[in-house]
Amino acid sequence: MNVKKKIYLISLIFFLIDLLTKTLILTFENHLPITVINNFFYIDKITNEGAAFSILNGHTIIFIIIAIIMLIYIDRNLLKDVKTKLDIISYSLLIGGIVGNLFDRIFYKEVIDFLSFNIFGYMFPVFNLADTFICIGIFIIIIKLLKGEKNENSSTRK
Repeated sequence: MNVKKKIYLISLIFFLIDLLTKTLILTFENHLPITVINNFFYIDKITNEGAAFSILNGHTIIFIIIAIIMLIYIDRNLLKDVKTKLDIISYSLLIGGIVGNLFDRIFYKEVIDFLSFNIFGYMFPVFNLADTFICIGIFIIIIKLLKGEKNENSSTRK
């Protein structure tokens, strides 16, 4: 199996995990919120028509277009440089997360969020697994790029 197919297969798995969790939230929304760890972690259904922190709330079509453009860009430009298992996982997380939130925007006209944290009295904005996948994927890619630049700079100095 070629690398691109592996990435898309793993992305599908991440998307399905996100879809399953959101389906469970919708199924049991009458029983929410659930306290997982008192004064720290809750599961509660919140919907969001915007991006993080409800930025551009109500502009769903813009986010659909941006997601599609990002998926095309990743496919045509970034997947060419995939060399390691960590690359495969990071791009799979990124694609799976983008598709997860894109699915919500297309079918529900909003994103379903449900992971709620109270951190030292601050109620952190509620998010979902797709958001988590995107953040972890981007974090790994950035760290790898920074380490790559560092390695290239140190090898050119010798």
